[in-house]
Amino acid sequence: MMRDKIISYVKEKYATDPEYLWLKTPDTFVLRNTKNKKWYAAVLQVKKSVLIPDSEGFVDIINLKCQPLTRECLLAEEKAFPAYHMNKKLWISIILDRNVPFDIIRNIIDESYNIVNR
Repeated sequence: MMRDKIISYVKEKYATDPEYLWLKTPDTFVLRNTKNKKWYAAVLQVKKSVLIPDSEGFVDIINLKCQPLTRECLLAEEKAFPAYHMNKKLWISIILDRNVPFDIIRNIIDESYNIVNR
């Protein structure tokens, strides 16, 4: 499961544990930089239609901060969407359905971590 891969990766690389902040959405978690407490990722389940109009069902997504060039490339390649429930100029959403390889997600997690680590 992609959520488990993400949790394992950030725990090993950044010593980050997921934070489950909301009782109404117990599967939603955020990942924070341990030094400055800024979020660098959020994993949640949303209605697919919030990203892809006229779609049905729910999907797991990860919201990540990224550089403008990364954002534009991912949006152009249709690997990401303007972020759900975050600043759409600074964040993207990626559906965790295996259409985007974990290597790409891992690289953007690293980019997001480095952005908030400044």
